[in-house]
Amino acid sequence: MEEIDKLIRRHQNWSRLSAAFFYSICVAVALNMFWEPGGVFASGVTGLAQLLATIVRKWFNFSIALPFVSLSTTDLFSTGTLLFFLNVPLFVLAWKAIGHRFTFFTFLAVIFSTIMIRVLGVLTPLTKDPIVCGIFGAVVNGLGTGFALRNNISTGGIDILGIVLRKRTGRTVGTINIMFNILIIFFAGFVNDWPHALYSALAIFINGRVMDSLYTRQQRLQVMIVTARPRQVVNEIQNSMRRGITIVHDAEGAFHHEEKTILFTIISRAEMYDLEQAMRHSDPYAFVSITDSVKILGHFMSRKRIKTIRFSPERFRAFSLASRACRNRSTYPTSAGHLVKIKNDQLIRRETC
Repeated sequence: MEEIDKLIRRHQNWSRLSAAFFYSICVAVALNMFWEPGGVFASGVTGLAQLLATIVRKWFNFSIALPFVSLSTTDLFSTGTLLFFLNVPLFVLAWKAIGHRFTFFTFLAVIFSTIMIRVLGVLTPLTKDPIVCGIFGAVVNGLGTGFALRNNISTGGIDILGIVLRKRTGRTVGTINIMFNILIIFFAGFVNDWPHALYSALAIFINGRVMDSLYTRQQRLQVMIVTARPRQVVNEIQNSMRRGITIVHDAEGAFHHEEKTILFTIISRAEMYDLEQAMRHSDPYAFVSITDSVKILGHFMSRKRIKTIRFSPERFRAFSLASRACRNRSTYPTSAGHLVKIKNDQLIRRETC
């Protein structure tokens, strides 16, 4: 098993590495061939880097004379360079709050993007029409970002803030992301002009739609299971996935008129394989229907609670004696000399041995 696990991890690492490189090519092509020539701004930190680079190019464009070379501010504060430096604080946050492996591949995606934006800067733009540049740049960038997300890597920027916020508070960063992009569009109107700001809004919308069409792991699905073995199915699903299940008894099949039970639950598209494995192990002959879920209200994730009971040596000896004396093995001693019966994580009654 260890050999198989190592092989799987090696394959995942190569997939993530190739996804990071593919994303860097896509964002470099989108910026150099479409967005920059058309005066269109991207979303997120990439758009902020574009905005700052445009401000430097328009109002702070001068050269710095050094002993052996002359550097211009447009070279020092290019979009690729600013993209990297704007992500540095987010790398530190991800390293502390998310994980080292995640941060490593995110860092690779951003550093590859910085390099490829500069390397592919020699590409000749096909057109400078802002509508065409906005649409095709959004499609190319959306392909790269969606492919990266499918391979479980982040492209940096607001994504890192979203993951940290979701881990610590359970809330999403959707509102922050929308407000951030609105500010980029607003300032783009002052830096360029308002028609180009509207083209940027169109590009951001198309980029998001292309991303969503590729990255489907977060989509919610409603599952209906008709089974003659409800207990086995429920146990298998709850052991492999943290999901609540609604049970409807007294259903009947129309062909053999056998008694059936209907189970309802919600899963994400990423859990499709886990559900198939759970059904294969518990009831391979069950009828399973899976449909898209438009909206979910209530508890989506049902975490199993595990009770940890700590005993002192004296209480442990008392517990051992009580367990031998009592037939009911789901009872636990209390300091008052009673036994607490626990069933399904709820206190049922106290009884004295």
